[in-house]
Amino acid sequence: MTDRKPPGMGFESWVDRQIREASDSGAFENLPGRGKPLPSLDTPYDEMWWIKSKLHREGFAALPPGLALRKEAEDAMEAVNAARSERQVRAILTEINEKIRTALRMPPPGPPLRLVEFDIEDVLAAWREARSE
Repeated sequence: MTDRKPPGMGFESWVDRQIREASDSGAFENLPGRGKPLPSLDTPYDEMWWIKSKLHREGFAALPPGLALRKEAEDAMEAVNAARSERQVRAILTEINEKIRTALRMPPPGPPLRLVEFDIEDVLAAWREARSE
């Protein structure tokens, strides 16, 4: 804890003086994150923000691995629908298929997986048809 404001100090407050001295000595230069926006600036306030950020930093997931993979497969299909080229579609499906293949070989703990690999050619045919409309 810092000392109290000395008696008789002028217009500049004790805190302002400490900030000015630190700034003059270069303590605020080259800080990590300098020039970057705050990550949660536009998000609504959440009382549990610190718990969620701690879990995220520690690598904990809110879903069991099987459900997380199902969610990832759903997200992959949304990404396929938004893809702009066949190359992107193939890359997205190849990546999720590899994860599904791994999970099928060694099932994760939790609820049953209930996933099969995506047939890339079938998905591409549906993607092309949706694009032609």
